[in-house]
Amino acid sequence: MVGVRIDLHVHSTASDGTDTPDALVAAAAAAGLDVVALTDHDTTAGWDLASAALPPGLRLVPGAELSCVSPDGRGGQATVHLLAYLFDPDSPAVVAEQTRLRLERRERLRRMAERMAADGFPVDADELMAALPTGATAGRPHLARALVAAGVVSSVDEAFARYLGTGGPYYLGRTDTPVHTAIDMIAEAGGVTVLAHPFARTRGPVVTPEVVVELAGRGLAGLEVDHPDQDAPTRAELRALATDLDLIITGSSDYHGTNKTVRLGQETTAPEAFERLLDRAGADRVVTG
Repeated sequence: MVGVRIDLHVHSTASDGTDTPDALVAAAAAAGLDVVALTDHDTTAGWDLASAALPPGLRLVPGAELSCVSPDGRGGQATVHLLAYLFDPDSPAVVAEQTRLRLERRERLRRMAERMAADGFPVDADELMAALPTGATAGRPHLARALVAAGVVSSVDEAFARYLGTGGPYYLGRTDTPVHTAIDMIAEAGGVTVLAHPFARTRGPVVTPEVVVELAGRGLAGLEVDHPDQDAPTRAELRALATDLDLIITGSSDYHGTNKTVRLGQETTAPEAFERLLDRAGADRVVTG
């Protein structure tokens, strides 16, 4: 696999990206990727369309990004995201939890939009919800794009910074999956888990290294080290931690289309790390175009 380019964290319109799953795999091939993982938030709805549209030679890793809550190592809790790969999408536990989360996300998005409308913002909650792709996981970027379209802000980033980010005036929380439950659930479904952007401190509070040690003992397979939201010193810190714990080191763009400025393949995973990930999975569910 010398020279193979692998991006293990991208999003489509099945959650909060702007590329449809079929357009996303076409863009991945055009960007020179050999392997791409579709990891929409709390859903597998894009897998079939992406698989059917795979360009020749491109390999698709079916996955999802799971929203979780974890002890933060300081006596409190923190939001963490797990990248789950190669699991059975029909596992009853996975189906039930993803359904719960999608329903809660939709209700949360509607309530945020209604609060903004009540305060005079040019946002219509019914129109916002009706415009969501069928079965898509609702997220704050959908409301952010509505604010851009209405001329309230100039970008999705500005919408988050001023209104929708954690602690912002229109932010509402949600009931995420306990991280231990998520790791166990994916393992039982034949998949593997990697902690996404673990020390991306610009996003909000993160867990301590001691929590990562505990999650590794629970079955966590890897750490996403090379990520656009983690600077060089943070990456070095994570790389050393992963090496000490014998965790798989991954790199990914976290591409969201026009919602973010990152490019497909901006960060990549080493081929040998990808092989280790495949070896840890209970089944080979990679799809080849």
